[in-house]
Amino acid sequence: MPAIRYLADTHILLWSLANDARLKTPHRKILNSDAEVFFSAASIWEIAIKKSIGKLQAPDDLAGILKLAGYSPLAITPAHAEAVADLPRHHADPFDRLLIAQAAMEGLVLITADKNMPAYDVRIV
Repeated sequence: MPAIRYLADTHILLWSLANDARLKTPHRKILNSDAEVFFSAASIWEIAIKKSIGKLQAPDDLAGILKLAGYSPLAITPAHAEAVADLPRHHADPFDRLLIAQAAMEGLVLITADKNMPAYDVRIV
């Protein structure tokens, strides 16, 4: 049986780097294990946008920092982008919808605390 692979939602990435108390114990266990955990280029894009308009503080070279922390990068493919169109409209956030499409297409379990995510047909922890 292949190992379970994960995709961390944007807020999970930020909370893990900051050792934020909002990061739940099950999420911490996965992030501190030997499991392969991906970060999406969509999360880097979302953080960069929010940082540029002053809504968020984040370190420079976030992708490099995440790689050093043991996360694997996940690129956005045209197929990922097109798959967003087939998702039900449970959630309007375009970044979250792209993460859902990526998790579904790549067979990844999405690590999230977002209450809207379980409405989709994707595995979540």
